[in-house]
Parts: sequence; structure tokens; C-alpha cells
Amino acid sequence: MKLWEKDYAINAEIERFTVGRDREMDLYLAPYDVLGSMAHITMLESIGLLKSEELAPLLDALKRIYAQCERGEFVIEEGIEDVHSQVELMLTRDLGDLGKKIHSGRSRNDQVLLDLKLFTRRQLMEIADDVRTLFDELQTQSERYAHVLMPGYTHLQVAMPSSFGLWFGAYAESLLDDMYGLQAAWRLTNRNPLGSAAGYGSSFPLDRSMTTRLLGFDSMDYNVVYAQMGRGKMERNVAYAMASIAGTLAKMAFDACLFNSQNFSFVRLPKECTTGSSIMPHKKNPDVFELIRGKCNKLQALPMEVTLIMNNLPSGYFRDLQIIKEAFLPAFDELKDCLSMAAYIIRRMEVNERIIDNPLYDPIFSVEEVNRRVVEGVPFRDAYKQVGMEIEHGTFKPNRDIHHTHEGSIGRLCNAEVAQLMDQAMADLHFDRVREAEKALLQ
Repeated sequence: MKLWEKDYAINAEIERFTVGRDREMDLYLAPYDVLGSMAHITMLESIGLLKSEELAPLLDALKRIYAQCERGEFVIEEGIEDVHSQVELMLTRDLGDLGKKIHSGRSRNDQVLLDLKLFTRRQLMEIADDVRTLFDELQTQSERYAHVLMPGYTHLQVAMPSSFGLWFGAYAESLLDDMYGLQAAWRLTNRNPLGSAAGYGSSFPLDRSMTTRLLGFDSMDYNVVYAQMGRGKMERNVAYAMASIAGTLAKMAFDACLFNSQNFSFVRLPKECTTGSSIMPHKKNPDVFELIRGKCNKLQALPMEVTLIMNNLPSGYFRDLQIIKEAFLPAFDELKDCLSMAAYIIRRMEVNERIIDNPLYDPIFSVEEVNRRVVEGVPFRDAYKQVGMEIEHGTFKPNRDIHHTHEGSIGRLCNAEVAQLMDQAMADLHFDRVREAEKALLQ
């Protein structure tokens, strides 16, 4: 079944090529296609394009289809082109010609735009929750090991005293900045394109404000041409937000792999969270962090992949945009999986609390000694040279009793302040409005 079918058959190879992986990808969109249709027909009834006695059976039938989606039972049948066609077919089987009325004032162009926005909106909500979970685990570990010193590095050379409080807390604050990127992606996503039809509006007196309200959007994409131009742009900007989170995870995973190695022995992963070797019986490999690193490095390529598909298209709809779904839709599950696994293993990670006892790390206290002499009145350059010469001659004696008091330092992590910013960032997303709107539609 094709919604555009006329009195001739399309070549089978052309059909195979043009449909591509749409049936597979559209399964991600199925529940959102149903929600969009429920809002659309509610609006159609309000402007007289559906009778009041027609609306109730259509809504009931759509709720049944939605329940199938939730149970994982929804399928796109062989020969059916996409999710939109499948939903309309199911309604027509159930309600006869009444099922054919739901498409008035719509095009598959604005229908898929809406589906993508509703899907992406839900995924961003879940990612934000997963980011917050990992953030909380990192902050908990930061507080737990706040006063445990570790060497800090520049150029992969031991540099200055750091702490596990700083290390865990740094990745928590990085996720806060990532959340700001997620906020921007959310605002771009949470605008209603429904009613733009094929990109040029409709002669029907559509009430776009009503569908915007019913679906819990913050506002609409007002200009109908721009609504279509937003296809690909939304995905690209959301991909950048996801890539930012992935960058934080990849960097943290690299640190964890390095620190877990015997040469460092800064952290220990629970043995049940590691894998072994088929030939070396001593091995306990940090495969989880290695896979997080690999998957997240791949995710950081997503914005460019989307950009290269859509960046040279003029205004209007083009079939090129279909290909974006193949890269974009599965990426959310991959990122959520990485976030979940990172939170799981960070919670169980233990640190070596005696690292600094190793004389290998004595030089990291050199700056502390320079500063101590400056406080006693020695000019900085002279103090620097004195300590440098002591290190060269092997006479330097470190003082491990350090006192850092400024904001964000070893002695004053400011985790509470960072948590307050994260609380505000989460609150500004107004997820409750979306949940309430979707719940009201389904009731």
C-alpha cells in the first residue's frame, strides 16, 4: 500500500532502493506517529473536517495501536511503505472509510517531521535523566574521595597535586556543560511543525496552536517553509549535543583505562566488571570503558554525518533526508547504553588511597614548596630556581601537607554549587509539561 499509489505499478528494484531501511527505521517512530495523529484529528474535529461522532472511534482505534507499539507488537507489513501508511491501513481495516479521513491537511512531509520531533524529544528526556544519574554518581565519588591525593599531569608528565575529588568532580561538571548543550537541542526540538504539510501550508483552516498545545510543544515552527527546512537541522544540532556528552564519556573512559593499568594502579574495577584473556590467566581487562570510548568516539562523528547529507540541499523536501534517520535514530540507544554502563561502573570503582606515598611522585609538590618560600619573602623566580636545583641534585624533600582553599580547588571542590546549577538546568527543561500533554492525549 502506498498513499500516493495510482493506476500503475512502480518498478520493484526502484521500490527496493527508494524504500531503503524506512520500514526498519520507522518502527522507532510508530508510537509518535500515533500521538501526532491523535492531536491532528482532534484539531480536524474542532474545525469541522471530522464529525464529533467520528472522532471518538478514531481516537479509540489509535489508542489500541499505541498500546501495540508499547508492547512491541507493532509491525510494518511487507509491501507497506512506511509507518504512516501502516497506521492508516490499520485504521481503515478497523473503521472502513473513516480511517481514510485522518490525512486531511497533512503531508507525509510534516507527519515525519512531527514524528521525528516527538521521538527526539522523548529521547532527550531519557538522555537528560541518564546524564543526571551519572552526574550524581560522579559527585558521590568526588565527595567520598575528596581528600585522597593523586598526581595531576601535563604532557603526560607528573605535574602538581590533584585529588580524586577533583577528578570525579571534573567529569561531573563537564556533564553540566553538556546539559546546557542538551537544553539548546531541546528548545530547537520542542517546536511544532505539524500543519506545514508539504512545506507550503494548507487551504484548510488548520488550528496549529491547538495541536501545539495538545502535544505539549513550547511553540511552533511558524513559517511553513522553514518548518521543512528544519529537517536535518534539528538532527544536526541534537547530534552536536549528543556528541558533547559522548566526548565527556570518551575522555573519562580513557582516563579510567589508563588509571586501571598496573603501571598506574590508581583505580580498581570490580573483577565482575572486567573480562579475561584466553591465553593470559592474570588479565582483567577494562572492556566496558574501552567500548564506551569506542562507541562515544563514533558518536562524535554523527554531527558531521548529518551535515554532509543535508548541507547542500535547497529549501523544500528531498529524499536525501530519509538517509539521516539511519544514522540518527539508533544513536540514542547507543548513547543511553554508554551512560548507563558508565554510571554502573563508576559507582563500583575503588581508588588507591596511598598513591602519593610512592617517591616517584615527590616532584609534584615542587610548586607547593616554591609557593611556601614566596610566602616567606623569597622572590618567585629565586624560589623557583632553588627548588629546581634541589630536584636536579636529588636533595628535594617534599612537604605533602598542602592547603588549597580557593573555589574549585582540592580543599574546596564546590560540588554543592555545581549540583545546584545542574538542578536548575534540569528544571529549565520543563519535562513535566510534555509528560502531562502526552498523558492527556492518551486518556
